[in-house]
Amino acid sequence: MREIGINLHAAKGFTDEEYLREIAALGFTRIFTGVMNPERQAAVAELCAKYGITCETLHASFGHINDIWLDNEGGPVMLDELLHCVDHCVIAGADIAVVHLSSGMKPPSITDIGRARFTRLVEYAAEKGVKIAFENQRKLANIAWAFEAFPDDNVGFCWDCGHEFCFTPGRHYMPLFGDRLICTHIHDNTAVFNEDNHVLPFDSACDFNYVAGAIRDSGYTGSLMLEVGCSAFYGDMAPLAFLERAAESVKRLRTMIDGE
Repeated sequence: MREIGINLHAAKGFTDEEYLREIAALGFTRIFTGVMNPERQAAVAELCAKYGITCETLHASFGHINDIWLDNEGGPVMLDELLHCVDHCVIAGADIAVVHLSSGMKPPSITDIGRARFTRLVEYAAEKGVKIAFENQRKLANIAWAFEAFPDDNVGFCWDCGHEFCFTPGRHYMPLFGDRLICTHIHDNTAVFNEDNHVLPFDSACDFNYVAGAIRDSGYTGSLMLEVGCSAFYGDMAPLAFLERAAESVKRLRTMIDGE
């Protein structure tokens, strides 16, 4: 049966151990985290082993990702942050670092200095035994460039279905890059431009019949990873009730894809 996952602390009010214990009881066997301090990253890895959970991916920082393309002071800093994420993947036992290529509606053009920096990232990740998964955002050109520039198995696609609905409505990424799919970010939203709500599947306006069909048609057999949060959308819902609802939603999607 296909594995299901959820981001660390999608619901607040738990310690790391309490959270991992609760999601394990609900059937989750995968998580992803951001980059934490090394001590906590290692401690979470130990707790994952204790509860039979795999830290599947780490999400690299992206706060000033556009600098990666620019000849400025922020460019080398951004590259260092991405390399730092790869190092933390090793600490966490994660096989994949999820990376954005740009941010916003008017990112910089693809540049030689940016190409060189991403090449350095991909090469460094390969040295460390980590794959890079480029995630769809608002722009097609840079992610198309990445998959042409890095055709090997060490670079793949992270399909964020929610981003497709709210950032690029009408543009379908899976027919283009589904054969490179190595991980997922699954969430729902209003399907209104730029309303990236990150609510649970089936709770808003995204078409999960389409999502299920796109994943099934791609032949991808990896996990279904929620990227969600118990936000104001859920009112006063208790954190554990949110996690229970999360498990129900992703299991429903799994059934739609796999028929199990």
